[in-house]
Amino acid sequence: MPPTHAQWNRALDYLRAARGLLITAGAGMGVDSGLPDFRGKEGLWQAYPALRQAHLDFQHIAQPESFDRWPTLAWGFYGHRLSLYRRTEPHAGFGILRRWAERLPHGAFVFTSNVDGQFQRAGFDPDRLLECHGSLHWMQCHAHCKHRIWPADDFEPDVDAATCRLRSPLPTCPDCGALARPNVLMFNDLNWETERMTAQRDRLNAWLESVGGDPLAVIELGAGQAIPSVRHFSLRSGHPVLRINARDSAISPRWGVGLEGPALRTLQWLDTHI
Repeated sequence: MPPTHAQWNRALDYLRAARGLLITAGAGMGVDSGLPDFRGKEGLWQAYPALRQAHLDFQHIAQPESFDRWPTLAWGFYGHRLSLYRRTEPHAGFGILRRWAERLPHGAFVFTSNVDGQFQRAGFDPDRLLECHGSLHWMQCHAHCKHRIWPADDFEPDVDAATCRLRSPLPTCPDCGALARPNVLMFNDLNWETERMTAQRDRLNAWLESVGGDPLAVIELGAGQAIPSVRHFSLRSGHPVLRINARDSAISPRWGVGLEGPALRTLQWLDTHI
């Protein structure tokens, strides 16, 4: 149901009292930019009909084994997403968050489960960002040869939309020549290279320490319950959570306030009243 006046006012109070923003975001943050969130089988299959025909859901295609069994299909799926993310312009809500942060002494730090790179594309400082599931804009060796990652900048995927298969050459590891894979955390993934994410986590911890006892507002955007990495982090922060979610906005008043609605429209309303 739409937020009450009391909920709106409580959210505004959090924002007005904050001296920094901890922005936590899940897949729902990208929906207003036109990105799919793959909620349930139908969401994935609507975006990738070929996966419906193959009876593959997100959990089956998004695991390392898919690069062994169907490498051109796996890279068709991830390659198409990479191309989509490269050409997608972040919606205006990203700019609202940046503007709020620029007025605050501690600025903002972003914690996101999204692998799309939209916060960087929207101008957020890459050194103030933690991608807890990695980034599709980076690669690693599928054979796990030297435990390193590299940018995916030189990979230009050519994907057959009808079959969701990669037509261009498969990307390979520059060290050993084996198949490359995205540097993202997948299901049943024991070989995800975490060095980049660990460095991001260290910077986040240093930022939180620098904030000291100053009040932060946690703005949680589009974080789902199926994979609750972002929700758990928001609550662990110890600061009041402003939960913005189109479907699952409920939160105990002890921890914060929930605003039901899409990210962009909700941020726009708050921006006009703050």
